[in-house]
Amino acid sequence: MPDLRTAQPELPALLEQVQTHFTQRIVPLWQGPGWNAEMALPYEALNAQQQPLPAERYRAMACARQLYLFSSRIEQPGARERAAALFRSLQRHFHDAEHGGWFYSIDAQGKPLDRRKDLYTHAFIIFACAHYWGQVREQLVESTLNAALSVVAERFARDDGLYEASLDEDWSDLGSGPLQNPLMHLAEAFLATLSVRDDQAVENALQTLAKAMQEHFIDAEHGVMLEKPRGAVDNWFEPGHQFEWFFLLESSALLRGSELHTSLDRAFAYAEQCGVKESAVLAMLDADGKVRDATQRIWAQAEYLRALALRPGGAGKVLTQLQALQQHFLHAGGWYECRDASGAVSRSDMPSTTPYHLATCLEGLQRQI
Repeated sequence: MPDLRTAQPELPALLEQVQTHFTQRIVPLWQGPGWNAEMALPYEALNAQQQPLPAERYRAMACARQLYLFSSRIEQPGARERAAALFRSLQRHFHDAEHGGWFYSIDAQGKPLDRRKDLYTHAFIIFACAHYWGQVREQLVESTLNAALSVVAERFARDDGLYEASLDEDWSDLGSGPLQNPLMHLAEAFLATLSVRDDQAVENALQTLAKAMQEHFIDAEHGVMLEKPRGAVDNWFEPGHQFEWFFLLESSALLRGSELHTSLDRAFAYAEQCGVKESAVLAMLDADGKVRDATQRIWAQAEYLRALALRPGGAGKVLTQLQALQQHFLHAGGWYECRDASGAVSRSDMPSTTPYHLATCLEGLQRQI
């Protein structure tokens, strides 16, 4: 791994500036105007004036991401109390007492809205509960973690080592098939679980999933991780997801050196070549490198940045990309979610789900410096 401090002596000071912005400008948004105290849930998003957008729904995934945020390593007054409230709200608002699992969303009044069960949501519940349990070691939290792991294994799992992306409220098949993004976050959730306890079943599931991803999602020519199974109609890849996968694989002793790791190591260079222009990570490309969508999203910038910190010879790029993140995406009132192909701000709202990406990015960088 690159020695970032030695290679770029100015990097620690810049990282401290960005970390301070995160803890003093961004996190407090979700303790103040972004928090619906009556519902004990974060609003879906704030506008550029730091006011909540009209509440139409609340998602279990957003609640889980904020649970991770407030149980992560941030030293924030009130973080422990906020994490406890979010954990209670996850169970109170989203758990399906009749069929098990968790609803996708509730409406502004707290009634189930989208009652389907999706893998993406359940992966984040596992991820957040693993981190939270690692902090508090409470039996109820571990019971919730175990319940989510069981639901994924018993309801979403397929015979080919992959998992259905979405099922109906009563677990009946919707024909969704597997999709890359939920599966990546499931791998992340398995890794989070293994970081706080020994769990042979989870370890086996993770290794089986990695093999299935290699078999079904890796493009044979360029090694990139496709968004749909190989051979699906209208397929594409996202550079941000290549970098996100690389970080997960490279930072895992269990998966480093696997066939999937080798593929994503190769895909990293290809995604950089085709999908990073003037420090901006582009949103979507065809497997042959043709740009489909040149939108620049802050989450992809963050994933590229933390992945670079694990690349040999990446120290100079880490500095450049951290400067780009600070200059192009952070502002006094928070952050810009998206810029368009020309670099103009195309989304000025601030979703409650984005701080998760910034928190994992900053934690990844801090580990290397």
